[in-house]
Amino acid sequence: MKILVTNDDGIHAPGIKILAEVFRQHGEVAVVAPDRERSAVGHALTLHHPLRAAQLRPNVFAVDGTPTDCVNLGIHSLLSFKPDMVISGINRGSNLGDDVTYSGTVSAAMEATLMGIPAFAVSLVTTDEGKNYAAAAAFAAKLAGIILREGLPVDTFLNVNVPDLPTASLLSPLITSQGKRRYDGVIIDKVDPRGRNYYWIGSADMNFLDTEGSDYAAVSRGHISITPLHLDLTNYNSMAVLNDWDLS
Repeated sequence: MKILVTNDDGIHAPGIKILAEVFRQHGEVAVVAPDRERSAVGHALTLHHPLRAAQLRPNVFAVDGTPTDCVNLGIHSLLSFKPDMVISGINRGSNLGDDVTYSGTVSAAMEATLMGIPAFAVSLVTTDEGKNYAAAAAFAAKLAGIILREGLPVDTFLNVNVPDLPTASLLSPLITSQGKRRYDGVIIDKVDPRGRNYYWIGSADMNFLDTEGSDYAAVSRGHISITPLHLDLTNYNSMAVLNDWDLS
């Protein structure tokens, strides 16, 4: 296998280091990742200033851009090979439910899919530094082998969330739907020492609806969650309703 590994936690994050180490046992690995944490940047692409990439070691590059930039730059410029697969992660913290719309980790896998390259994102569901990256990486390697053998449906990539548990404690993987978060948004509004207002976007709580078959329902019970995501965002079920509108 020829693998491109990226993330949104940055080139020095423990998750990407362990992921790359595991995949080097299975093939040729290149790492192209942001030079610092770029969480929650979504599918942002840098267009208004040039990007810089520093080669830290052979096939390891730190880019002063977003995860989407890293996939683009890696495939089109930095790498000496076209990857068979792009794997984004291992993210520190979950990417569940509505959060996938913000996630740089998930967006990197989306960008690879737009380029016709099989891809998945993998996250360790933890609220601290995380203890079981190795377990998540081992499952990612197993999943990559299955994808290479079976392929993925057209325009589809996978969002994988692994509970922060040792391999022996993980329950069987489940194919899940994207869940829904109950989001109580909070804006922290304060004044800095120079008398200027500043605002910090946050959340009072991050409660997910415990919906049967969802990603949250799976991981909250100790299962690995595998959610197939699709590039086509059209809500086909709503088209009949909208076609009844008088738009003339």
